[in-house]
Amino acid sequence: MRYPPTSTALSTSLSAISTHPVSDVLLGASLGQGSAARSSRPTAVILDLFGTLVTAPSAVERSAAATQFAEVLRVSSAVAESALSCSWRARHDGQLRSTAEVAAHLVAHCKAPVSCVNELERLLAQLARDRLQTDVTLLQALKELRHGGVRLAVLSDASPDIAEAWSHSGLAPHFDAAVFSCRAGAVKPAPQLFSEALGALGVAPEQVLYCGDGGGDELAGAERAEMRAVRVERRGGPHGLAFGETAWHGRAIPEVEALPSLLSTWRER
Repeated sequence: MRYPPTSTALSTSLSAISTHPVSDVLLGASLGQGSAARSSRPTAVILDLFGTLVTAPSAVERSAAATQFAEVLRVSSAVAESALSCSWRARHDGQLRSTAEVAAHLVAHCKAPVSCVNELERLLAQLARDRLQTDVTLLQALKELRHGGVRLAVLSDASPDIAEAWSHSGLAPHFDAAVFSCRAGAVKPAPQLFSEALGALGVAPEQVLYCGDGGGDELAGAERAEMRAVRVERRGGPHGLAFGETAWHGRAIPEVEALPSLLSTWRER
């Protein structure tokens, strides 16, 4: 997630997380033990975005972005960062519906000149495009999953600038569906987000594997939605910012690139 509120504890310690090699992953045992549906190979995977598909921004990167905002808004970096933090929910839960609305909101919050709106909108769009860059190895893994008949969706707490940049990213062609909180009108772990992703894929929850780094209580949320869930090590390392992270004692894999191997050997487990 991007720019979480400063009042929220940011967890960067992974010591409480249980990590297992792919060959040792056994998913779904806690939900519906003995169920044939639970033990069958998933036909769809829903993936988180930040920290899973793309690098989660670090505190240093967040500070650098705030500096860029401050230059455009002609305010101090502290004021710009406060505006980003205070507007987190409005930018992510659908109150602000477009990048233009986000820019206008931030300008008003900082009491900056109205003339700054267009420039700030351009900066937001550029930063969003930059944030959606990912590794070639991950794109290859997604291609392998699709080639194997697995349907894919992304489910992310995201602001309008990210949602608008998504279709132009290198990630978009690999996905059958994308659900963003700013368009769905709720943030993780709201049940409606998981329901919308399932509906977009046209699959039952027991057919789905949810994969994420754990921000927004997403893994437990996916299990409450009757999906199986696996934690992935936070892309970019443990210092990436996460909002609403809770301890996860379920199974984990080291990276999204391990998913094709995991699913290809599923029936052997």
